[in-house]
Amino acid sequence: MTRHFTRLATASAFALMAGMTAVQAKTDITVAMQLEPPHLDPTSAAAGAIDSVLYSNVFEGLTRFMADGSVVPGLAESWEISDDGTVYTFKLREGVTFHDGSAMDGEDVKFSLDRARAEDSVNAQKPLFEGITDVTVVDPLTVQVTLAEPNGNFLFNMAWGDAVIVAPESIEGIKQTPVGTGAFTFAEWVQGDRIDLTRNADYWGEAPALENVTFKFISDPTAAFAAVMAEDVDVFTGFPAPENLPQFEADPRFQVLVGSTEGETILSTNNKQPPFDNLKVRQALAHAIDRQAIIDGAMFGYGTPIGTHFAPHNPAYVDLTGQSAYDPDKARALLAEAGFADGFETTLHLPPPSYARRGGEIIAAQLAEVGIRAQITNVEWAQWLETVFRGKDFGLTIVSHTEPMDIGIYARPDYYFQYDNPEFQDLMTTLNGTTDPEERTALMQQAQTIIADDYVNGYLFQLANPVVAKAGVQGLWANAPTQATDLTGVSWAE
Repeated sequence: MTRHFTRLATASAFALMAGMTAVQAKTDITVAMQLEPPHLDPTSAAAGAIDSVLYSNVFEGLTRFMADGSVVPGLAESWEISDDGTVYTFKLREGVTFHDGSAMDGEDVKFSLDRARAEDSVNAQKPLFEGITDVTVVDPLTVQVTLAEPNGNFLFNMAWGDAVIVAPESIEGIKQTPVGTGAFTFAEWVQGDRIDLTRNADYWGEAPALENVTFKFISDPTAAFAAVMAEDVDVFTGFPAPENLPQFEADPRFQVLVGSTEGETILSTNNKQPPFDNLKVRQALAHAIDRQAIIDGAMFGYGTPIGTHFAPHNPAYVDLTGQSAYDPDKARALLAEAGFADGFETTLHLPPPSYARRGGEIIAAQLAEVGIRAQITNVEWAQWLETVFRGKDFGLTIVSHTEPMDIGIYARPDYYFQYDNPEFQDLMTTLNGTTDPEERTALMQQAQTIIADDYVNGYLFQLANPVVAKAGVQGLWANAPTQATDLTGVSWAE
């Protein structure tokens, strides 16, 4: 009897130890986010939600962003730059394979860059590649990229999600079944619900701690709060109900990270549509807006006021909020000078994020105070991309531009807010050809001032990055130097 009990006790001890090991070795995670990608090809859409799921996890570029915004080697382990700054010779990593088992080599790099810069390219950030005049495969692991002129941003540009390396054989199905080189492989997409990823057993780099990743899409802020409180999800990135953050901070089950993003949240203005083609009307619009009231009312205090399209955490940032300070009397006077003493009507398209829907209600009320009657239209992302971004059929809209250091979009007259200033375009050309850090800072500050002086858009605030996670999750990015949920370094505390 004693021996039998001993064997049972020993068996129970082993079972207990096995259970403890299972807890300690937790390798799956569920990450919730508000927006679902429209498809899964980061090289052919402007939707940041695609990068939020796939950047670094599934797809990789020649270079990549780290959590602090620095640019480091990616699929290129090193590079050499010619003395005149126009030729980049990339040495690719050896032994890298795509998730379908095929080798990643120089031909894939050439295909990806040529596809992005082609005349019929649908890459949302095609200007990143316009300076490239030639891509030559020297040998399977060496690629030479020639630029028309030096570009101090080139390695930075190659780190964008729009510049990831893809294989020609997987392009046809990439929107539904993405095939990359990253630490995780695509497993399943249940549209309207989730995307599942699994650990890539053949990854060229350091294996991630996580084996299974689920991205869950929860658009409603109330449902987001409920899912986190019930511990149905492990992480909620870009948590859409900032009023609940203090409650999570006080709960030992959770941790709250509030970092910065590259997201300039703006009242985008159609500069070619009357009356917004009138500078005084755009000035009036800017002075009708109380930024702090929007930050407090829509974001519960999370956000940094901006007066131009540039991130305040960037060393080159210039604080220009003073020249578009809240002044409704001045706004009314400017409207009268522009011939709109009785105001006018316009449209205000609001995509799903809380900053837009909640902020839009506040802004509409502020504009009404000076006579601008904004008719609100709530739109889903697919509709926003079609109507506003591509169709340019709008008066006003609210959106956060989360691409890194993207002031260059103001040099694109065909961009959706249709700002056409040859002086600014020349300045961006000069900036791209400048490598001296001090000269680049001066040019970036000049660029910020020009668009602020032209009141191109209503500059609201820099979007905060609120992340709620279970206490045991470690390795999450606090700041978001690009729109990404990089899980390659995430693990559970033992």
